[in-house]
Amino acid sequence: MLRLTRQQARRIAVRAQLLTADRPTDLVSMVHDLTLLQIDPTAAIAPNADLVAWSRLGTSYQPASLRQAVEVERTLFEFNALIRPTSDVALYLAGAEEQPTWEKAREWMRKNDSFRRDILDVLGERGPLTSRDIPDTSTEPWASTGWSNARNVTKMLDCLIARGEVAIAGRVGRERKWDLAERVYPADLVIPTVEEATRLKNERRLRSLGIARAKGTEVPVEPWIVGDVGQPVEVEDTKGEWRVDPAALDADDFTPRTALLSPFDRLIHNRPRAEELFDFEYALEMYKPAANRRWGYFALPILSGDQLVGKLDAITDRKASVLRVNAIHEDIAFTRKTSKAVQAELESLAQWIGLADIQQ
Repeated sequence: MLRLTRQQARRIAVRAQLLTADRPTDLVSMVHDLTLLQIDPTAAIAPNADLVAWSRLGTSYQPASLRQAVEVERTLFEFNALIRPTSDVALYLAGAEEQPTWEKAREWMRKNDSFRRDILDVLGERGPLTSRDIPDTSTEPWASTGWSNARNVTKMLDCLIARGEVAIAGRVGRERKWDLAERVYPADLVIPTVEEATRLKNERRLRSLGIARAKGTEVPVEPWIVGDVGQPVEVEDTKGEWRVDPAALDADDFTPRTALLSPFDRLIHNRPRAEELFDFEYALEMYKPAANRRWGYFALPILSGDQLVGKLDAITDRKASVLRVNAIHEDIAFTRKTSKAVQAELESLAQWIGLADIQQ
């Protein structure tokens, strides 16, 4: 079995995540290569989807272009709080006719079939609409001990999007706008089998990560495991087998740069993987009391070449037009070159957000 050094593994991961000096040049191809942008409302610096796009595209990226791609051009689509390339729609509709798989939800939908048809009718006549603009004509409320209790319209919409009957047409602020799927998704979709879709998603995921585990604990939002696709490899000082994108093994160029990453960035979001490959310890601390935080409310990981070298504790003060830097934590002592590159990224970040000053 091929054995990689940790540096080789890191470089494969960094290159796959489009974080070398060879930056992508447009938003849609970037999302295609990354496979997704995660939507998260936290905006201590900027919303996650925008921050991830800026860290790849630089100051040429404008958030309005993301909305344009999703709502007007339909080259990207939203599904399960993730933005994906529209070329992947069919992969996420495979097996849709069997949704929802939870028997409680299936029984609830059977009892509320007239409610389902009412929603489709109102969207057909008036869509796109937010959930609050859709009448609740349910005959039996959704019962839950959680946040969704009696939120009948939202629950039915979530079931219908899983079934491929409705789609997210855009957003008004944080609220989703819903429409009939046929008016959002391409008309010529060829839906693969569940087995074929799973294999293709695993291949796409591995290509975007570069290197990943075949098996592991399932996680919400988007898996990190890739099954048996790719080539098996070992990585020095780590246990067990990894899978690597074969195309990544043929790439011998690595043009390093410095980047500030979102806490939700795919390079570091799998914390065990980040520790194994990068020796990088990280936790998102915005839910901790201020006195218990080590790195800050929304600390941005700092990438330098193929190493994660620290965290940036900063926050935007838009009223004062200032990027306030509370601390820069150096996990690896910065060289003068690294310090200069981090400062350049800070200036780029402030310019992109439209802030007049940086306070350190």
